[in-house]
Amino acid sequence: MGVTVQEQTGLFHLQSSDMSYLIQIVDGYPVHVYWGGKLRQREKMNDLLIHTPAGAGLDRLPQEYPQYGSGDFRNPAYQVELEDGTRITELKYDGYRILKGKPHLIGLPAVYTEDESEADSLELILKDTYSGLKVVLLYTIFADRNVIVRSTLLTNEGDKKLRLRRALSASVDLTGKGDLEIMYLSGAWAREGNIRRRPLVQGETHIDSKRGMSSHQFNPFAALVSKETTEDHGEAFGFSLVYSGSFEAGAEVDSFGATRFSIGVNSFDFAWQLNPGESFQTPEAVMVYSGHGLGEMSRTYHRLYRTRLCRGKYRDEERPILVNNWEATYFNFDADKLVSIAEEGAKLGIELFVLDDGWFGKRDSDNSSLGDWFEDRRKLPGGLADVAERVNRLGLKFGLWFEPEMISPDSELYRKHPDWCLHVPGRRRTEARWQLVLDYTRQEVRDYIYDSLSAIFTSVPVSYVKWDMNRCLTEIGSAALQPEHQAETAHRYVLGLYELLERITADFPHILFESCSSGGGRFDPGMLYYMPQTWTSDNTDAVERLKIQYGTSLVYPVSAIGAHVSAVPNHQVGRITPLQFRGDVAMSGNFGYELDLTKFTDEEKETVKRQVATYKQIRGLVQQGDLYRLKSPFEGNESAWMFVSEDKEEALVYAFQVMAMPNAPLRTVRLSGLDPELEYEVESSISGEKSIYGGDRLMQLGLPLKYEQKDYQSMWFRLKAVKPGKA
Repeated sequence: MGVTVQEQTGLFHLQSSDMSYLIQIVDGYPVHVYWGGKLRQREKMNDLLIHTPAGAGLDRLPQEYPQYGSGDFRNPAYQVELEDGTRITELKYDGYRILKGKPHLIGLPAVYTEDESEADSLELILKDTYSGLKVVLLYTIFADRNVIVRSTLLTNEGDKKLRLRRALSASVDLTGKGDLEIMYLSGAWAREGNIRRRPLVQGETHIDSKRGMSSHQFNPFAALVSKETTEDHGEAFGFSLVYSGSFEAGAEVDSFGATRFSIGVNSFDFAWQLNPGESFQTPEAVMVYSGHGLGEMSRTYHRLYRTRLCRGKYRDEERPILVNNWEATYFNFDADKLVSIAEEGAKLGIELFVLDDGWFGKRDSDNSSLGDWFEDRRKLPGGLADVAERVNRLGLKFGLWFEPEMISPDSELYRKHPDWCLHVPGRRRTEARWQLVLDYTRQEVRDYIYDSLSAIFTSVPVSYVKWDMNRCLTEIGSAALQPEHQAETAHRYVLGLYELLERITADFPHILFESCSSGGGRFDPGMLYYMPQTWTSDNTDAVERLKIQYGTSLVYPVSAIGAHVSAVPNHQVGRITPLQFRGDVAMSGNFGYELDLTKFTDEEKETVKRQVATYKQIRGLVQQGDLYRLKSPFEGNESAWMFVSEDKEEALVYAFQVMAMPNAPLRTVRLSGLDPELEYEVESSISGEKSIYGGDRLMQLGLPLKYEQKDYQSMWFRLKAVKPGKA
């Protein structure tokens, strides 16, 4: 396993425990040969080698990093403008290196290894002798995961300036896979994570973000699947970009039925000047192969991102149950009101109180004070430290909301530094939510934010931070950059953000950071590298959350999904759903509440107390177990999923019915991921009864679902393997 090379045929075989990826050097070009289930390593593999029709040229060659201008008329992976204005380069193979483990990417988040035995890496070195452009294609293959991680390093080894106009992370030409379909996640604010699936036909299917963030509209992920692929069967090829800015991903089917998929930083409004000796590193693309359906693809991503992308103290720790005051009070609160919510939380077993927006500057609404990160003594006479200490005395930890990338025109910071926002001189400064975006390409801006936040973190016992970003980038320009670098602003902004996040999370490792961007506007692997969980959506309606959380799980682990119980009527859609239903949906993520606990009836408080106690028993399984999706909310009135422990001795099943059905037929749910040889004791949340079933029976025949004749019904089943002699 790892990387093997057949020098005579120019064949590179990247092999994991269950997957192979083959590259061949043909006429000096790296050519894609195969990606799929594992092939045995043989001395001669001549039958696999690429042979193009005579005279076909590059347009028929399935390339690994294609160029434009020399005969290939499909989308290129890169494009370079030379100093004389011409745009023709031709990269040819110039050697390779094989490395143990996985190299770090400078200045960028990336998947990592903890021991070099976990992976092997291949560097393919390409050069254009005319311009001096050198490109290194980096491939990392994991030994025990069906994962290939790709990135690209472009270096100017010539004596003249080069200008990158396109520099993608990965490109793959798939041939011989038949008719493929594409799956991706789309939506908008408050309805993120909608699963889209459609056939690929001749032409292009393109998703992207031009917003300076990964966006609510499209996630930086897509999968190519065979027509017969389901949750449990068929091939799936996943592509996920570890990046938090504008991206592009697309599939192009040519006239011969071959599919080219490429992914990387968005080429629109992008350029990067490379002076002699300078390099540009692309973000990395994480490519996952599954021969057993979408579920296996998802679980591969989940395990990798949970354990080899997320970092720090909370990577493997159970996450706390919180209550957030946002939908309880919005901006209208004082210290006593906050503490009263925390007091109720303590009685109910909640572990963390989070103070959201409105605690700083003169922040009584959305239209002021961003950037003024000092406490508002009108609301908090004793300051943040007083509130935090009062909360701590109740036995709860204290958390705080920030929006550190933004600046309000009505703020002390803006009046002092009006040039610190992204802007173009002489042009309108577009405000969204009455705010502008700080210019994170500037070191002095990042230093100011670091100093402001660290002053609070060193004087207030903050255990949790919700890091928000509530608008996209517009007028993308910087007063600190020269004209030839202005088109670099959007990417430099993301690099600046990463530099700040690396610094602040390293200096305050005890803080659990949660990413947010009006909900899921920046739910991407780049942010997970610094913050192990993300506020999934501002939409807290339980019915909508069935789709949002189900879709998000296509690529992201449950440990990354923030999910809260909110008040009814729901503040986003006005729907009234039972507290039990809301709780069961939210317990399928990082669990919490976002409402005024002091307004609950005694009966509701007892329900919350049971939910909190239950989640403390199951959260290890929910946050660290394997997820199996059983019924899709995108396909009907019911939803179901389950979590299974690594040893398969414990499982938890959730089932939901949105609307009641008259004269309903008997419904069942067939389980997955269990050991067919084990017997399981099954406890029902509805009846409280316990029964014993074989794993084979549960997976082949399933469990009966007996819903009440009411809308918005939910139930769960806890499974524990029966030890010998107990059955």
